[in-house]
Formats: sequence, structure tokens, C-alpha cells
Amino acid sequence: MVDIKITENILDLTNCFTLASDPACGGIASFVGTVRNHTKGQAVIRLEYECYESMAVKEMRKIADEAISLFSVKNIVIHHRTGILFPGDAAVIIVVSDGHRNTVFDACSYIIENIKKNGSHLEKRNF
Repeated sequence: MVDIKITENILDLTNCFTLASDPACGGIASFVGTVRNHTKGQAVIRLEYECYESMAVKEMRKIADEAISLFSVKNIVIHHRTGILFPGDAAVIIVVSDGHRNTVFDACSYIIENIKKNGSHLEKRNF
């Protein structure tokens, strides 16, 4: 199962865990990316994320499918915020579940690294 959501609403970690939960899976790993109060030596008051939603969902789905192929994990949830975010706000939540702990850690890391690397589908402005 893959669940990808882009929203202006506050992200809900409990909901993401519920979506990824599966009685056949013994391991769940998560990553929550939050807004820092600084970047590259500059203070950050807020971030603004914009995207072309259908393209962003397509790119995130591609990354999730790659993670499933590489790590054979069962469930992936990727939820990403858009709009105005402030330091401490969750910008992205990734939850991966499967039968083995190593695969969920590896898949979770792979997903966030590729979202960051291929982030052309999300535009971020620092203020």
C-alpha cells in the first residue's frame, strides 16, 4: 500500500502510523522533517511550500515505487505540507512498514533523500 498526500493542513503522525500499520508487519520506521529556525547561517521566520500537486504526487509515487522495488517493503505513507510553515512545524512525514527492521529504516532513508534530491516538484522559499 502506498498513501501519498499533499496538503495545507497540519500533518498527523498518528494518522500516518495508522495507515501504515499492518498485522503482517513487525517493523515501522518513520521520519518527520520539521522546519528549522535557521538555514545556511540565516534565521528562518517561516517557509512557504508550493507545488503543482499532480506532478508532485507523481514524483513521490515514483520514489515510493523505487523504495518498494529496492527494499521489498509492504507499506509506505508520504504526507507533505504546502503553504506557510513556521519553525517546529512538520513539513513531511514518511512512515514505512514491513516485516523486518533493516528494510524499513533503509526505505525511509531512501525516500527522504530522494525527495530532497529530486525536490523540483516542491518549491520552498525561506523568509
